[in-house]
Formats: sequence, structure tokens, C-alpha cells
Amino acid sequence: MTDVQVRAERLLMGPGPVNVYPVALETASRPMMGHLDPLFLDILDETNDRLRTVFGTSNVLTFPISGTGSAGMQAAFVNWVAPGDVVVVGVNGVFGDRMCDVAERLGAEVVRVDHEWGQPVDPERVLGAHPSPDIIAVVHAETSTGVRSDIAPIGAGKGDALLLVDCVTSIGGIPVEADDWGIDIAYAGTQKCLGAAPGLAPFTASDRALDRMLDRPSSWYLDLNLIATYVRGDGSGRAYHHTAPINEIRALHAVLGAMLEEGLENVQARHRACGAALVDGLTGLGFTPYAAEGHRLPHLATAYLPDGFDDASNRRTLLDDYDIEVGGGLGDAAGKIWRVSTMGHSARMTNVNRLLAALGNLI
Repeated sequence: MTDVQVRAERLLMGPGPVNVYPVALETASRPMMGHLDPLFLDILDETNDRLRTVFGTSNVLTFPISGTGSAGMQAAFVNWVAPGDVVVVGVNGVFGDRMCDVAERLGAEVVRVDHEWGQPVDPERVLGAHPSPDIIAVVHAETSTGVRSDIAPIGAGKGDALLLVDCVTSIGGIPVEADDWGIDIAYAGTQKCLGAAPGLAPFTASDRALDRMLDRPSSWYLDLNLIATYVRGDGSGRAYHHTAPINEIRALHAVLGAMLEEGLENVQARHRACGAALVDGLTGLGFTPYAAEGHRLPHLATAYLPDGFDDASNRRTLLDDYDIEVGGGLGDAAGKIWRVSTMGHSARMTNVNRLLAALGNLI
């Protein structure tokens, strides 16, 4: 057999610390139902209710966009950013930079507020970057650095601006309180702390944001006027826009149900406990924390490599010999740090211990 076949067979025989809830795999493999089947529509409505819980919102427009988190990001910008609009972006990693790219492509006047990687976004600098922005955009949990930024102060001081927040790596793993923090537009992903397969982008927008949505965005597929026009009425209608990815939504529905049954606070406590044990273990093996203290994500540890410890070869050994995948650094941090996640279903002490034992053999 080829190397690919050997690895695929090994994964089927014995799952490693994979970040997918078993209920998601089981649900996604069930026989297909129609995308207009009343039962599926009921599942979709209940999925939206469950997403409101994890987003911390009562927003009517809350649903999973058919596409990865990047589709959620693009939807957030194309529906609210017109040429000439002022968009202030707090940049402290790769995904803040991507926000700037998307806004620039839409013809916005982008005001970058750059921060040192590994540091949180400074609310005062972001709020003081422009006297009257149309949009203020920030990343809550920066995937490239493992840093959490404080959103509430920005929401409190946003004035007339709409606050747009990337919650891809935060939703489900740490508290997200969209209504209390003044978030107007937020998007996320399913493959991080929600522990489902990639392919959907949970999305929410406030009534305040809906009042300022563009009538005709540049993207037809991501035009929220077409996807969710019924929310502007009495809520009794439903807009048909595209064939939904039925089994992915059913799997997300099941995962959210499992999380809420466990209790969202308990899920987040599990993430914190695993993250603390992982950081302690990595530090004991000679790794040095990268993200700013007090703003480190509990479920995404970032650390400088020990002296003489090769990045690429050791990550490959972990994957080939132990079925453990570790992320390398991005941008200027490439080759210097590792990004080690304990998210979703993989946030279990057995997985932390398994990784630390494997690393002990490599150090």
C-alpha cells in the first residue's frame, strides 16, 4: 500500500485526538433527506436557536452560512461595506490582515491598527484610529497567535459604527456574549471549539446591523437579503436561496445539542483545564509561551520551540508515528513557534497526556 493508504487505514482503525464529536460523524453518515423536507427545516430552525445560545444573542438573523469560516468573513463584509466606507481593523495576526484584504477589495478606506503579534488588540488605539468609522472589525481569538482580545470595551465605545467580530476560534471554547458586548456582526467556524467538520460558518447580525445592510451586495451567493429576507417580516416566511448542505447542518445540530447537554460552562471549563495542563507540560519540556500572559487562549497554546528543536521534522514525526497533528507558526512566526490546540471533542486530558508523552520521546 502507499503511504497515504497506510495512514488512512490506521486512522480508521484507531482514532487519535481528532477534533470531531462522535455524534457529528454518526449523524453526517445517516441517509440523506431533502433540503425542503419539513423535518430538515425544523432541524435548521433548532440549529439556529442553539447557535444563538453559543453566540450569546437573541438576534433573529442567526444561522449557519453554507461555506467555511472564510465565507462567513466575506459575508460579513460584502453585506455592509460599500466603496468609500471607512473600516477600522485591529490587526494582531493573520486573520486581522485578511479582514483588511477583504475590505480593500470592496473599495473601503481601510484604517489598519497594527499590533505586535502575540499581543491583544488595544481597544483604545482601535477606537481612536478614526473619528467616525462605518465599521470597526477585530478578531476575538487570533488563530495564528493564540491571543484573546477584549471585545466589550470596543463595543462600549464604538459610537455609530458597526462592530464586526471574528469568532472562529472562540465560539464554544470561551465565552462569547454578542449582545452584552455590543457586537453587531459576527461569524465563526464549525471546525474549532464546536468540534464539527469544516464547511459551515455560524453567523449572526443584530437588528441594528440589518437596518444598515446594503441593498445589493457584490456577491449574489452571500447576499443576506436573498438568504434571509423573511426576518424583515413577521418571521412566518422562509426564503429559498440554495440547496443547503443537509448532513453538515444535521451534524452541527447534533454537536450543539451534545455541547448544550454537557453545559456550555462545563465545556469551557474542560477547555480551560486541558489548556492549563498542556501549557504546564510544554513549559516543562522547554517550550516558552508566545502569547501575552492574561490573554492566552486556553484551547490554543502557542509556544516558542526549544533550542535545537526542529519544527518541520518533529511535526512530521508526531503525525506519522503518533497520529497527532500540530500546527506550525504562520507569517513571521513560521519555524519559531508551534500552535497546539485542544478544542471541541479533543479537549480531553487523555489527549493532552498522549501529546506530552510523545513530545517527551522527541526532546
